[in-house]
Formats: sequence, C-alpha cells, structure tokens
Amino acid sequence: MATIYDVAELAGVSPATVSRVFNGTSVSEDKVAAVRDAAAKLSFTPNRTARSLRRQSSEVIALVIPDIENPYFTEMARGVEDVASEAGYSVVLCNSDSQVEKEATYLRIAIAEHMSGVIIATADESTNLDAILATGRPVVAVDRSTAYDIDGVVMANRAAGTSAAKDLLDAGYRRIAYIGGPEHIDTAADRAAGWRAALTRAQPDLDVDELARFASFRVEGGREAMEELLALPEPPDAVVAGNNLIGVGAIQVLTERGLTPPRVGVAVIGSLPFTTLSPSAVTVVRLPARHMGVTAARMLLERIGGDTQPSRTVVLRNEIQPARAARV
Repeated sequence: MATIYDVAELAGVSPATVSRVFNGTSVSEDKVAAVRDAAAKLSFTPNRTARSLRRQSSEVIALVIPDIENPYFTEMARGVEDVASEAGYSVVLCNSDSQVEKEATYLRIAIAEHMSGVIIATADESTNLDAILATGRPVVAVDRSTAYDIDGVVMANRAAGTSAAKDLLDAGYRRIAYIGGPEHIDTAADRAAGWRAALTRAQPDLDVDELARFASFRVEGGREAMEELLALPEPPDAVVAGNNLIGVGAIQVLTERGLTPPRVGVAVIGSLPFTTLSPSAVTVVRLPARHMGVTAARMLLERIGGDTQPSRTVVLRNEIQPARAARV
C-alpha cells in the first residue's frame, strides 16, 4: 500500500507538499500535477490520510507481530483489540514474517497514516524504531526487549526454561535437550539459559551444549532440530521445546519414530495449539499471551493520554502444568 512518503519520493517533493495538495492548500500548479500524477501511478488514496493529518493523529494503533500464524501472537492480539476497542480505538494487525524490511514498511505506514501509537514484537535485534519515535508517538515492545528506552511487556522467560527442565528432571529424565528459536532473539536465549541452569545444577558433568539446538520458532524448526537430536550417538531421553510450534514439530517427529511421550519426555513453553497427544502426556509451561496484549494496550493508551512517567517493563509470570502420564 502506497504512503504519503512514497508519493513524495516519486513526485520529487516533500511529504508536507503532498499533504498540502490533498488538503487544498495553495501549491504551485506544477507541484500539484506532479503529486497527483504520482498518486495515480501508485494508486494512492488520500482521503483517510488527509483526515488523519488534519487531526494530527487517528484513533488507530498498529500491532506489529512476527508470525500471524502462531496462536500465541493471535491470542496476544485479541488482548490488544479488547482493550483498544473499549477505548474507541481500532487496531491494524501487521505481520512482519520476522523480516526487518517488511516491519520497517509497516512502521512507515503507521507514521504516514498518523496512527496514535505502535505495539511491536520486533523482528530481530536490528529493528529500527528511530523514525516512529521521532514523531513523538508512543511505542510499546511486547514479548521481546529492545535497545530503546520504551515501555515493554515480556514473559519471565528464564524462569520458564528452568521450570520446564526441572519438571522433566523431577520425572526422572536425565539427558534433556532444548530446542529454541534463533539464539540472537532474547526470548529464545533466556529460555535456553533457564534450561541450562537447571540441567547444570542437577548434572554438572553433562555436556549440555551437545543437547542444545536453535532453529526457527516454527513447526519446521522443531522437526529439523528433533531429527538432529535423535541422530546423536546418545539421543536425549527428553526435550524442552522453546515455544508452542517448536513443540508441535518435535512431537510430530517423536510420534513418527514411535517415541511418543512419556517414552521420551516433552515439556513445551507455551500452550500446544494442536496435537494428537493427550494433554496429560506433555508438560506445558503456560504463557499468558492475552494478558500480555491487554497490559501492552493499557500502557500504550496511557502514553497516548499524556502519561510522561519513566519507561517501565512489566514481566508476566508463567504457570506450569506437569505431565500426568507416568514415564515408561
């Protein structure tokens, strides 16, 4: 979707000139022609943008997430929408596919459309929020921390990794592997650190590095990593899955090999969205995704309303649901 910035670039004028053209302000005929020609070529529709520019901000907030297919993020989005709708705001859901370039496009649109604020689960550590913050619009980070001095809502990720590993240790498993998302994302790294601490404390002589795998946060990542772990000379007898979709992929491979839990123990950080297994066969560390969305939306609306207190980060606790099936 073309923005006012795209029109300005193609027409060779400033965004302010494009705004003046569509607001009916006096502009030279040659610039009017250039702007309207560029708008036509880009199929740019000015009406909504012009209204937003006149009001300085619209009653719309952007929610930028890395994977719309992950039920964790859609549950979080529901929490955001519930709070925003009650306050009279609409939510535009933007799926970045964990691509920084796509994410940057959505942030430019948020500026061009004069959205009131942004809630974002960043694509990775190189996400650039300079432009949106320069406009004075509030931004709240969710699920992942950023290098910026902004509000955030995160899970107790290290504690989640520790709880998952400890539950498997208490059930009698010993070679407990970990499959996480990309290691450069703090969510994956922190959950791995919790798993590592629990395992090292219980078994100081165990080579934990051999049992760690970092893949994508998707089903395919879980499948590929589980295949690698089962190919080890001494495969693991249990695995901690760093998120819900990784857990699905790992369980699929174990099922295909006839190693369904509890024969091989599984602990999943995040509720399993779909599986043929009985829920009692798998340990689940539940993450309050909807509450994360609710909390982030309330923080954003406070900032939109003029709150100027120092930035703060809210850490949400998880809840463990141990497997009830006995180890075989």
